[in-house]
Amino acid sequence: MVTEKTKLPEGTDQIVPGASTTGNMTDTTGTTATTGSGTTTSQSEVVQPTAKDKAVAKIKEGQKKVATEAAGKARGMVGDGLVKSSEAVGNIAKLVSDTASGLDENLGAEYGDYARKAASYLDDTSRKLATKDPDELIDDTREFVRKSPGVALAGAAIVGFAIARLIQSGLDAEKTSDR
Repeated sequence: MVTEKTKLPEGTDQIVPGASTTGNMTDTTGTTATTGSGTTTSQSEVVQPTAKDKAVAKIKEGQKKVATEAAGKARGMVGDGLVKSSEAVGNIAKLVSDTASGLDENLGAEYGDYARKAASYLDDTSRKLATKDPDELIDDTREFVRKSPGVALAGAAIVGFAIARLIQSGLDAEKTSDR
């Protein structure tokens, strides 16, 4: 063990029993010495969580819950959007297909064929949208943005502009009806 001749660090007047680790060590004379048990007898080392720590933990727990709920709702909205988009694209495909015969008569068979090809493409797209999983669509969108960020940014700008115009026209119509 430690003798009285052992030099202690500055500010230390005694060695606390059990403050060292368990095991065999070599002392300054080169002989093997056994160290303490490694257990702590002091109660002051047990750290109690503060009110701040408890509040932070509660906020993090709430954040995880809200994030999970938001992700679930977003997936549901994407799924609903897929169904509605699929129906809309299918309706456009039917409209283009119905118009093809009129194009044959008025502009020629070549333009009617273009319309039929476009209708076929739109119909295929409608079917693909109907069978897509929301997570799969999100992954496809992320991949598209990685490959073509400029096109994605331009598309987002166009969609944003269109939404702004729709909102503005709705507000203008509301102002007109109030007069």
